[in-house]
Amino acid sequence: MTDEFTTTVYYDDDADESYLEDKTVAVLGYGSQGHAHAQNLDDSGVDVIVGLKEDSSSRAAVEADGLRVGTPAEAAAEAQIMVMLVPDTIQPAVYDEIEPELEEGDTLQFAHGFNIHYNQIDPPEHVDVTMVAPKSPGHLVRRTYKRGEGTPGLLAVYQNATGEAHEEGLSYAKAIGCTRAGVIETSFQEETETDLFGEQAVLCGGVTEMVKVGFETLVDAGYSPEMAYFECLNELKLIVDLMYEGGHMGMWNSVSDTAEYGGLTRGEEVINREGMEKILKEVQNGEFAREWISENQTNRPSYTQIRNAEQNHEIEIVGERLRDLFAWGDAEE
Repeated sequence: MTDEFTTTVYYDDDADESYLEDKTVAVLGYGSQGHAHAQNLDDSGVDVIVGLKEDSSSRAAVEADGLRVGTPAEAAAEAQIMVMLVPDTIQPAVYDEIEPELEEGDTLQFAHGFNIHYNQIDPPEHVDVTMVAPKSPGHLVRRTYKRGEGTPGLLAVYQNATGEAHEEGLSYAKAIGCTRAGVIETSFQEETETDLFGEQAVLCGGVTEMVKVGFETLVDAGYSPEMAYFECLNELKLIVDLMYEGGHMGMWNSVSDTAEYGGLTRGEEVINREGMEKILKEVQNGEFAREWISENQTNRPSYTQIRNAEQNHEIEIVGERLRDLFAWGDAEE
């Protein structure tokens, strides 16, 4: 094992702002990431235009924030860098609108590699294709930037038609604040596959299922739903905060010896390594991507059914009632 990073990390001094000079950036979308990128770029002195459908409800917000707005095609016609910040499922349709405006030497940029890696978007060979992906929700990308800080990010180059794709991507990462914290170099494949696996097996799927099953196990054994909620969900934030600040050992050093011994000796019993490997294989071979694409093509029947069941689960009902009773329920982010 080595103490050195296995990949390159870039900071402010590694980025040359001149690669964005005299260029216009079209930010396509104004949701969580879109609004943060557009406003940070604007504050960094970059010429920005936001691309939205004519009937988009976000147009008023763009104008209120003092930014220019046009249709995706209009924005792309003005820009040399087009940044896809609409949801993955919408990107292919938006790409069809802007594709005629892609000129030689332009850049098509993403914040997630799904549609490139799984061949849902096929860019022409004469443009750069890059990724600058903040590893944070958009509101934190904006908030930390305004504080003079930044959020870590990823940089990847899929297609380098100009020979300057990497340098331009770093310049963009600096303009939105990511190089203040550090930007890790990766690839579209690595970012896509690790991101999907992390979401499904750990961060979103694994954690929520573990919390839910833990809650059900206690309630089914006769314990009160309120106690089950506090033990399996509410206290999770305390543990995650400790891990975030000091890794696993930082957390183990902060909890009781009883908790540490119990966790170290019993945790493996609730983790299914074979199940995780199966999830990774389905990401790698495209099975999950094909399933998700098909789900959207058929108006999301399974997604809707599963989401409704989740929304009506007892842990949601109990949690909403408890959060209303305690001061932290009204705490601001």
